Amino acid sequence: QVQLVESGGGLVQAGGSLRVSCAASGRTFSSDTMGWFRQAPGKEREFVAALSWIGNTVYADSVKGRFIISRDNAKNTVLQMNSLKPEDTAVYYCAVKRMGTTEYQYWGQGTQVTVSS
Repeated sequence: QVQLVESGGGLVQAGGSLRVSCAASGRTFSSDTMGWFRQAPGKEREFVAALSWIGNTVYADSVKGRFIISRDNAKNTVLQMNSLKPEDTAVYYCAVKRMGTTEYQYWGQGTQVTVSS
């Protein structure tokens, strides 16, 4: 079992930056892929970014060039969000995908990010 806790959400004006973090505990492995997802009001949850255990990154087209996913350390994953837009407003979730699986099995509680225009 993996426990994930997001933090750093808040209110920011359009064009600003915000950093959200994901602290992992429990049965984590170096081979885990860390992902960030978001869900806006009235919308389905969507993929934002992912970081594999070997350092490969994937970004949704909507955030490419603005967001950066990285690891602070073995237990903390960071999503740096720059040039924020009102359409980035959502609850942001971090998640873990085990090596050899296709789905993200573990999810955090989410942190609210609100971008004002």
